[in-house]
Amino acid sequence: MTTTSRPVGLPIAAACFVGLALLAACNRQGSDDAPKPASAAASGAGGARPAVAVSVYTAQQRDVPVTVEAAGTVVALDSVDVRPQLSGTIAEVLVRDGAFVKRGQPLFRIDDRAERANADKARAQLLRDQASLADLERQWKRAQELREQNFIAQSAADTARANYESQKAAVAASMAAVRSADVSTGFGTITSPLTGRAGAVNVHRGTLVQPGGTTPLVNINQIDPIGINFNVPEAQLAALLNAAGGPSRDDGAEVSVVVPGSGEAARAGVLPVQRGRVVFVDNAVDTTTGTIRVKAALPNAQQQFWPGQYVTVRMTTRTMPGAMVIPQAALIIKGTERSVYVVKPDDTAELRPVRTTLPAGELVVVEGLKAGEKVIVDGKQNVKPGSKVRATPYQPAGSDDGRGAGKPGRAASGAGRGASGPSAGNGASGPAGAPVAAATQAAS
Repeated sequence: MTTTSRPVGLPIAAACFVGLALLAACNRQGSDDAPKPASAAASGAGGARPAVAVSVYTAQQRDVPVTVEAAGTVVALDSVDVRPQLSGTIAEVLVRDGAFVKRGQPLFRIDDRAERANADKARAQLLRDQASLADLERQWKRAQELREQNFIAQSAADTARANYESQKAAVAASMAAVRSADVSTGFGTITSPLTGRAGAVNVHRGTLVQPGGTTPLVNINQIDPIGINFNVPEAQLAALLNAAGGPSRDDGAEVSVVVPGSGEAARAGVLPVQRGRVVFVDNAVDTTTGTIRVKAALPNAQQQFWPGQYVTVRMTTRTMPGAMVIPQAALIIKGTERSVYVVKPDDTAELRPVRTTLPAGELVVVEGLKAGEKVIVDGKQNVKPGSKVRATPYQPAGSDDGRGAGKPGRAASGAGRGASGPSAGNGASGPAGAPVAAATQAAS
């Protein structure tokens, strides 16, 4: 029986072709049922963009004090190295290291027995000279009587008078010698020439001392009042003199000094700074640094300042009336240009150029804004001119609630887009109207 063979590959190829056709039909149907892209949906909705969330600060007009800030050094207004004025051994040490002493208080006693003996010798010489003077006075008077009776020549009378006058001079010299001996004897007790704080005592009982030694017995510094030395730029000289009422005034301008160790608290307003007055302005400008040397005096009853400390000195030279202030974090810096985003009444942003005048803590004095205009502080990196914004009041990071928009992290992100401003918490005011910090110019 003859069997006819059929090709096996034809049914398989037909089945594959049918499967591919069904798969293509399913893909076309799935693509028709897929959602439209977001851009198409947005275009269908009319192209509206969501409002950008920002924090705004209302520009305020205030009187801003302009201050000069400089680094100063605490110095003693009076400082004395106590040294001996006669030779001898220390008999008593009456002062302790670092003790507070008053003017006239005994500090040391030197063995002055030799000086006392010299004083007694001078007094004895004075008595002898006075006795001789009395004898010569009697001889001169007798010579005058004899001369009137022509019993002696005129030359003999003149000689008697000369001897008398010479002895008067000798008595005067003896009296001066007695006073000198008394002064030398007084040097045996060394007293404090001023009220202040004693340093380390460099001698002990039995130490031989003499005038002209290289090491003082002790050093005494006046602590209250105390002085502050600092330098200001020569450009501030006129303002410095005007703050005192003119170059001819004796009383200087008022200065404020931050108490060492409490600078942050003083800037936050917790502790007041110590205030004093300028007592010295140098009569020439240092040509090497372009600065002028200034000294201020201030009370130091609590001994908060110590000679040699470094302190910060602030001096108000004038006041800018009606200055417009905004946070420095609101500025957009592009090269030498400064601008801010202003929120218009229709809640859109307007880029407006401004000119900065002086920094005032976290705030800055600007020109080009009006009082009441709202400037964007945080979120400006997401804003473009004409963008819709959703504004909330700006609050510095140091505010009580701690939920303000002025957080350091957000301010830093704004600075990355060209904004410039210091970190929060420097005592600048928020929109509630707290006192504005003084505008400061750093003195080199």
